[in-house]
Amino acid sequence: MTRGREVVLPVSALVLASVVVWGQSKGPTTAKVEEPSDFTIRTTSRLVLLDVSVKDASGGFVSGLSQDNFKVYENGQPQPITQFANADIPVTVGIAVDESGSMRPKRAEVVTAALAFNQASNPMDEMFIVNFNERARRGLPDNVLFSDNVQQLRLALYQGQPEGRTALYDALEMSLQHLEFGRRDKKALVVISDGGDNHSTHTLEDVTHDVLRSVATIYTVGLYDEDDPEKNEGVLKKLAQVSGGVFYHPQTLEDVVPICRQIAQDIRTRYTIGYVPSAEGKAERHIKVVASSPEHAKLVVRTRTSYVLAPDKAGSSAKVPQ
Repeated sequence: MTRGREVVLPVSALVLASVVVWGQSKGPTTAKVEEPSDFTIRTTSRLVLLDVSVKDASGGFVSGLSQDNFKVYENGQPQPITQFANADIPVTVGIAVDESGSMRPKRAEVVTAALAFNQASNPMDEMFIVNFNERARRGLPDNVLFSDNVQQLRLALYQGQPEGRTALYDALEMSLQHLEFGRRDKKALVVISDGGDNHSTHTLEDVTHDVLRSVATIYTVGLYDEDDPEKNEGVLKKLAQVSGGVFYHPQTLEDVVPICRQIAQDIRTRYTIGYVPSAEGKAERHIKVVASSPEHAKLVVRTRTSYVLAPDKAGSSAKVPQ
């Protein structure tokens, strides 16, 4: 979470005093009971976990790096890396799709792109859909929290006809809350919209506060013409920036499908890096992650950049500064 470039990460993602598990479930993603994991990281100490994306100088994703390729600094001091994963770890991911009247001529491409995202994602991801125009609503049946079934997701994307005004902020609130029901520790949200909001009960301040408290990485896709009076590019950029995600503005509708595939690749190639911070010192901690490799002249790292450690013995809580 960022305020400007500052990031405040929630305790559920950063400060743990119990077992942390990422896993590939043996059962379907619609199951309501957690299954055993093939991949597990455990700790009994205070632990900071970072979700890290690495690209080369040309913008290509860089996979296959090892722990030795990374250095982590907290408040300028090097930190020993205690946990590291470069595996393709399943995530909980939501797709929030704008179905207001302004999106009517773009609907076919949006649905195709969302399905392309699903097909390019880890098969063990658990997904959900939020559709929104004047109100936000879940696309899946009431008794299905998440799904990995393409046909079920397709039906969820085709709920109703694009019409009415836009309750983007309400959709974001619903999506962030629904992510909390996910069984995966890593979470992501893809938002496809023109960014304009003219009908929400929630405010941008509400959404920004909850994004700062969320562990989700948010990717936003802005579908609008440059002269569109309903567009709000600033909101979409801010949501991506504060969460460590990426904002995209396709130049044509044909670009939406490859962009959604690129988002899926970004999610699948992110590294997880953990370290145990000192309990001493100021509560506010600033983080810098550096990656280097003999095979690449320059590596560009994207991750959250700071957090607040609450002054308690267990390290079991954190707060967002007002």
